[in-house]
Amino acid sequence: MFVKMKKSELQNRTDIWNAMVFLMSEYDFPTDDHFANKTFLAYHYYSELESGGHEALFNWSEMYFNKVGVNNFFKGLIAILKEINAQDYASIEEKYGETLWGLYKALENDDSKEEAFYNLIEKADQEYYQLDGKLERLLEEYFIRIYTQFIEVVD
Repeated sequence: MFVKMKKSELQNRTDIWNAMVFLMSEYDFPTDDHFANKTFLAYHYYSELESGGHEALFNWSEMYFNKVGVNNFFKGLIAILKEINAQDYASIEEKYGETLWGLYKALENDDSKEEAFYNLIEKADQEYYQLDGKLERLLEEYFIRIYTQFIEVVD
């Protein structure tokens, strides 16, 4: 458990969503807690894609990619997306993730890859946004199922 919260503060879905978003924004990723790490990864995938697309995700997670390897990152991301029934999003990452990352890294040394990167990132982001916010609903359902593993509810 990360925090204690009063039952009166967790009366509905919105309260639980807000509490979990707060916890995920305060979480010191990564830790030895595999369950918390995968929950954090799912939330931050959603958060970064909503705020700036795949490029924002890459900017946010570049140090982590370098630490665990791009294959491990996408393997973990795809697994948690599938676990929360976000198969459409997992398919996007299976299709584009590692290729986009390769182009993103190639830009550091070769500006000629810029057009290919932005063309592909536009496709991936477009597929993400065409799903019309479905991930938020799936993530909310997941948070409702698991929030008591992060929050000790007290009277």
